[in-house]
Amino acid sequence: MTAPSLASYVTKRPWLSKLLKPVAGWYSNAALYRQMGLKADDLISEENADVLKALGRLTPKESYDRIYRIRRATQLSLQQKILPKNEWTKPEEDVQYLSPILEAIEAEAKEKQALDTLVPSKAGH
Repeated sequence: MTAPSLASYVTKRPWLSKLLKPVAGWYSNAALYRQMGLKADDLISEENADVLKALGRLTPKESYDRIYRIRRATQLSLQQKILPKNEWTKPEEDVQYLSPILEAIEAEAKEKQALDTLVPSKAGH
């Protein structure tokens, strides 16, 4: 299950989106994950069954790239270093690749739950 999000609320209000965009950019840079070569979805913990299922749905290249980025960031962290600036993850490269799959898995689970709890009714009554 993913964390609650105000994204839909913010995107429906252009004035609020415009106000929060610089703050979001600052926060992403302050978090230092881009300086380690990571993407935001690389920070999603793998301790959840839905996340493990989503990881299984990644293409082999996406899976390899994720593992490479995480291992490189771990090594940099142990050395207390960051990447050279030309190797940082650029904001336009920091796209969600796992979150959409997670959302689909959660929607599938909700649909399954709804179908499993469906109470049949007698026709004509």
